[in-house]
Amino acid sequence: MRVLVTGAAGFIGSHLADRLAADGHEVMGVDDFSSGGNRPEHAQMHRLDVADPALVAFAEHRRPEVICHLAAQVSVRKSVADPLRDAQVNVLGMVNALEAARVSSARKVVFASSCAVYGVPAELPVPADAALRPASPYAASKACAETYLGMYRTLYGIDHTILTLANVYGPRQSPEGEAGVISIFSDALLTGKPTRLYGDGRNTRDYVYVHDVVDAFSRACGDLGGGRRFDIGTGMQTTDRDLHTLVAEVAGAPDEPAFAPPRPGDLPAMAVDPGPARTGLGWSPRTSLREGLKATVEWARRA
Repeated sequence: MRVLVTGAAGFIGSHLADRLAADGHEVMGVDDFSSGGNRPEHAQMHRLDVADPALVAFAEHRRPEVICHLAAQVSVRKSVADPLRDAQVNVLGMVNALEAARVSSARKVVFASSCAVYGVPAELPVPADAALRPASPYAASKACAETYLGMYRTLYGIDHTILTLANVYGPRQSPEGEAGVISIFSDALLTGKPTRLYGDGRNTRDYVYVHDVVDAFSRACGDLGGGRRFDIGTGMQTTDRDLHTLVAEVAGAPDEPAFAPPRPGDLPAMAVDPGPARTGLGWSPRTSLREGLKATVEWARRA
């Protein structure tokens, strides 16, 4: 199968490109390298902005069967500071990726959405059929992209699967995004720098290991999950304070974070329900948080 991966130099995208190539697929990666500097080992990499019309011409020439769309502006805070730029990347980039799928007669688009689309959750873990209540430009751009996917499916018959990701972590991670705290903690604790928790440390997140996430993408590239959204997470909540303790234990460093005032807009809790992904994709998370943190810290130690 010929697969086009947007954002293939990024954290998740580079792992996905490596996984698809290892599975025997022909992988074409595109990235503008503005925030990701990873180089998948067996993907044909091309420098392209996801919102550049040249992406459509590229896809028409190379004719991928599946497009995995991961290129994005991923920072909530940057989206609040510059919502126009956020929309240019995340909304216009989605439309451009869909146009690339249309002109190349691609069978399917697999999209990396975010649990941020749910806003403040009414229940935990959040079910995949929960209403979208975005509370930031970033979340709104992801919700808008989901609407475009449904419209293109109706208008042109292009299949899609939406993977609503919890807080993904693992090797190659940058400090951007919600789960970037693991990268921040790892780097600081390994080098003896101070760490900081915001608020009382009791905010929770659902952390899912990157290799488990790319397994969900790999499964969604096939015939399963057409027209559906799946939550990709563990369903388990970990407090900021407990996370710091776990990273400190793995890094062999003191568990002595400083505390700072809460940051405006931070969600108090988040976790998503992986149950439908289990039945719809045959997917479930396999890596425990401690195992994933060990691999992440060891990578950071070598980096």
